[in-house]
Amino acid sequence: MTMRVKFWGVRGSIATPSADHMRYGGNTSCVEVVIGDRVIILDAGTGVRLLGDCLMRRGRKDYLFLLSHTHWDHINGFPFFAPIYRPDVSIKVMTGHLCELGGIKKVLSSQMCQPTFPVPFEELAAQLTFEDFRAGVSFSLGDDIHVRTAPLNHPGGATGYRIEHGGASLCYITDTEHVIGKPDETILNLIRGADLVIYDSTYTDDEYPTFAGWGHSTWQEGVRLGRMAEVGQLAIFHHDPSHDDSFMDGIARAAHKMWPRAFVAREGMMIELAGAQQPDRVPLAL
Repeated sequence: MTMRVKFWGVRGSIATPSADHMRYGGNTSCVEVVIGDRVIILDAGTGVRLLGDCLMRRGRKDYLFLLSHTHWDHINGFPFFAPIYRPDVSIKVMTGHLCELGGIKKVLSSQMCQPTFPVPFEELAAQLTFEDFRAGVSFSLGDDIHVRTAPLNHPGGATGYRIEHGGASLCYITDTEHVIGKPDETILNLIRGADLVIYDSTYTDDEYPTFAGWGHSTWQEGVRLGRMAEVGQLAIFHHDPSHDDSFMDGIARAAHKMWPRAFVAREGMMIELAGAQQPDRVPLAL
């Protein structure tokens, strides 16, 4: 079995539904991973709405969310994920940074409270389960699917994931901030030899000093880490809302020149991983 990865939201911070953000996409973080009959959803930003509609058309009724963290841009699509209103659907939500802060159920339900949202959490009809863990643990999802996690450097905490199956491996590393000139050993250990790494590339190296402390990294740092860890390919992800299509075109050209294994993630792009560190990128229309 291959591991199929599809980008449903690639933007960071806030959705950007404007004409000059259409080519790369304006929805916030959401990545679908399909392994056989298993559907794993990485983050529930605004991109998860379209994914939910697609899953309903496919007849899928069992999903797992692995959340990096719970800042708005990574969870505010959850109330618009159509399957949560279906009683014949089972959904499990996991995250690794809230054990001391009340847990993931508390956070997701609080964003659906008055006066900020009209539909209360109690109205959700799906069979929902929630699990909190401490970033750094490993666990199995069955069907020979294994997950390793690591804490990321982000305000309030965040979790990086490595999903492995049948010799293929995917790493999801967002949101995280690096230290200039000091590679993050925690991230290197997690991503080493992975077929595909999706990396927080909110800023450029030139922009980074202005936003130090905000919890994000650069595409150049992603390339540096990818090279050191000998990964198959690097997906530049979590695009800053101020980076329009023309700006992203420039990043795509510069990244390819710096390291041909790096590319800019776009909404609708699909990648199939078979464990050979040579994933094929197949852009699909939403």
